Amino acid sequence: QVQLVESGGGLVQAGGSLRLACAASGRTFRWDTMGWFRQVPGKEREFVAAIDWSGSSNLYADSVKGRFTISRDNAKNTLYLQMNSLKPEDTANYYCAVDTSARLRTTYTEYEYWGQGTQVTVSS
Repeated sequence: QVQLVESGGGLVQAGGSLRLACAASGRTFRWDTMGWFRQVPGKEREFVAAIDWSGSSNLYADSVKGRFTISRDNAKNTLYLQMNSLKPEDTANYYCAVDTSARLRTTYTEYEYWGQGTQVTVSS
């Protein structure tokens, strides 16, 4: 059974940092694109970042570019999101996801596997 489990969320002050992790199990995702999305109540799930299978190509939303860094460790089947210079508008539930097309895509409906999410709250 495929499972993605996020961790690392929490409450942080504006300007602070958090590192999210997503541990995958049930199959290897080493050949797949992996991504991070976020969602606040009442709004559509929003693309944050994606990384290709090798870790050599990535894509970021304009709102997080220069502040967030996506990375992966295929040996550990784990995806990461380093979030620096956090802002109150980064507050959301953060989800990791897998796109087996191996392309870098930004639409959440194109991702097949999802974690349950981890809450990030940034206070001003």
